[in-house]
Amino acid sequence: MAYLFYTVDVFTNTMFGGNQLAVFPDADGLASETMQKIAAEFNFSETVFILPPTDSNNTKKLRIFTPTQELPFAGHPTLGAAYILGITDEWLQNNNDCNIIFEEGVGLVSVNIEFKNKQPIYTELTSPQLPEFSDEIPSIEELASILSLQVEDFRQDNYTPQAVSCGLPFLFVPLHNREALKRIKLNSDRWQKILGNAWASSLYVFCFDPENKGSHIRARMFAPGLGVTEDPATGSAATAFGGYLGIREIEKKGQFHWRIEQGFEMGRPSFLEVKTEKIEGKINKISVGGSSVLVSQGTMNIA
Repeated sequence: MAYLFYTVDVFTNTMFGGNQLAVFPDADGLASETMQKIAAEFNFSETVFILPPTDSNNTKKLRIFTPTQELPFAGHPTLGAAYILGITDEWLQNNNDCNIIFEEGVGLVSVNIEFKNKQPIYTELTSPQLPEFSDEIPSIEELASILSLQVEDFRQDNYTPQAVSCGLPFLFVPLHNREALKRIKLNSDRWQKILGNAWASSLYVFCFDPENKGSHIRARMFAPGLGVTEDPATGSAATAFGGYLGIREIEKKGQFHWRIEQGFEMGRPSFLEVKTEKIEGKINKISVGGSSVLVSQGTMNIA
């Protein structure tokens, strides 16, 4: 049987930037093991399969796979799937601004689609979970050995390493500058020994030294445990990062916004918009959004 698919670059408005994604808009009938094989065949950081919703009140059900495993939640597949619905669904196109609900492993994920001339120009998800934090993390010396850096490259002030999850856990590691970020060479043996079995084994390394005007943060993300050596744009990490950054804001009330640039070291420039809302000193909402670009479409013949 022939299954239609699209490939999309997410978190960019320019083709060949952002994070690559394969989207199967009508995946009903595909077995789980077949989905996993398809994801391995594309070998993108993720492939997303769109299915009918379990509850008719919701828009669609999503299943998301890396080349090696299924994920309960991921940002760029969620936004990319919404973008594809935006360019294929006439009912959605007749709205300048609309909200859809995806069923994912982590729960219900709300996504807003912004249209211009009946074309989706921006998609933004709201985190399905508020952040969960953990300080059970490696020492700076251990992190330096994993990243092939010096201890002096790491910030050790209010911005210290911390593990955070909004459905998928990440270890956030702050460095002083972009030059240190560029020097990272992941030591797989040290990663396996120190983080291989950790709650947050994926490393999100960042600094407040961006390259582009309008950006606030430069980041790189490494997830060997998910079969992703390095990711050019990571929406699930950016969602959790909104929690990491939000608790460090002195103001107890308001909405905070950060623009993150990622993927530049991989030749795939990406820009992610992160918004965190606080009420009475507590994080109330986290959103992550960006633009997407359609790259290709085709069919895959599944026996």
